[in-house]
Amino acid sequence: MDKTDERLVAALRHDARASLSDLALQLNLSRTTVRARIERLIQRGDVLGFTVVLKEDVLRDPVRGLMMIGIEGRGTNRITRALQGLKEVRAVHSTNGRWDLIVELGTETLEELDQALAKIRMFEGVQTSETNLLLSTKKST
Repeated sequence: MDKTDERLVAALRHDARASLSDLALQLNLSRTTVRARIERLIQRGDVLGFTVVLKEDVLRDPVRGLMMIGIEGRGTNRITRALQGLKEVRAVHSTNGRWDLIVELGTETLEELDQALAKIRMFEGVQTSETNLLLSTKKST
């Protein structure tokens, strides 16, 4: 991806509904060039798709947090499978450094989040954890 493609992707991230004419004007390119570049980004697999974010998607989890988990021994796969089965878990990320997993959580209330955290801490092999509440999100895809 070159600089022009990067600028095009940034413009689409800002407003994926922008017309080809608007994008062309904004990027100082022709409509044909913009269309060709978008098609090429899709064909190469750089752009995997387009989506719609609904108001209910954003409001779904008024309480959100990140739980960093340290795991004892070789239980990461087992714990990851258990985490994926919890309704409060939005994503599970493996990582390097101090923590073995970072878990994104979402609930309706702080009490529900607290219950989910307590449940996760009881998983066999969870040695240590730290949780941070997400107060606001400046950018999300």
